[in-house]
Amino acid sequence: MSEIESSTPASTSTRGPVGETRSVGLSILWFILTLGIYGIYWVYKTQEEVKRYSGNGVGGVLGIVIYILISPVTFFIVPSEVRYMYEDLDGGQSPVRGIYGLWILLPIAGPIIWFVQVQGALNRYWESKGASPA
Repeated sequence: MSEIESSTPASTSTRGPVGETRSVGLSILWFILTLGIYGIYWVYKTQEEVKRYSGNGVGGVLGIVIYILISPVTFFIVPSEVRYMYEDLDGGQSPVRGIYGLWILLPIAGPIIWFVQVQGALNRYWESKGASPA
């Protein structure tokens, strides 16, 4: 019996700090104005916040490396990490999944649709944990 008790997670309250919400429209605008450089910042911040909060995920630095070297993989990793928080941590239903990375195949509109869905899901998740709205 003691082996079973010791193998269960200690508590769900051991989560890290809640991430920030970000305005979808302003984020898209910053991405355009900085010619994509904001995307690197967004990937770092988003993946680092998820890692700090959930203890799961690739984290900010490795997220940037993946984004720079094999960018399309990021479009599958981020929604997978969001799904993990919604479903595995909280037992809810996630509005996004890793398969959403396929939006990248649709020129121009695909990445925008992907971003709106993923950032929207993240904003709703962080707000449900007490973060102020974007």
